[in-house]
Amino acid sequence: MKVGKNKVVAVSYELNVEGKTADKAGSEAPLEYIHGTGMLLPKFESELEEKEPGDNFEFTLTPEEGYGAYEPKYKTDIPKSAFEIDGKVREDLLVPGNIIPMLNSAGQVIQGKVESVGEDSVTMDFNHPMAGKTLHFTGKVESVREASEKELKEGLHGEYLPKEGCHCGDGCHCKEGECSCGDDCDCGCGEGKECSCGDDCNCGCGESKECSCGDDCNCGCGDK
Repeated sequence: MKVGKNKVVAVSYELNVEGKTADKAGSEAPLEYIHGTGMLLPKFESELEEKEPGDNFEFTLTPEEGYGAYEPKYKTDIPKSAFEIDGKVREDLLVPGNIIPMLNSAGQVIQGKVESVGEDSVTMDFNHPMAGKTLHFTGKVESVREASEKELKEGLHGEYLPKEGCHCGDGCHCKEGECSCGDDCDCGCGEGKECSCGDDCNCGCGESKECSCGDDCNCGCGDK
């Protein structure tokens, strides 16, 4: 079987950056992914297209094909107060080179590296660790198989499942992690959907709002 869309592919590989091994996965614990679903870098996947189990590979990705150019604007100073927990600055976390997960203005988790620590502020670098780097891969295709329907829907390890459920209450038919309104739903039950009910909405689509439909609710959070 050849590597192609919706195939579960397992590869052993070694990533070399600037003459040093930056990452690797051996044949005893290979990297597994579903091909063609955006799980890996597009150029990485295209290099493996049509290969079969046992085939070796070797290719190089430019920064543009990898994690992009290094952006100085992603390096910024943050007040030390942002690292307070229970009123105390976590000095143990503020060590140059340490990676700290933080929230951006959109509420998304981003990884930042501590560059330096001053008296009142911390210089953080939010570039990807491989930004601006040329990536050289060598490896072998270990196995290829068809993905199951469940894997295509949920991911190999549940990574496609919504992180939050519906806020409708116990009687609602919106299952946890799954909107029951149909493919054209715009009620906001599913992850990544926005409430379309307006500012005075109380149907439960929005976080911190409660469903007003009652215990027998099966409307799917304001199904219109």
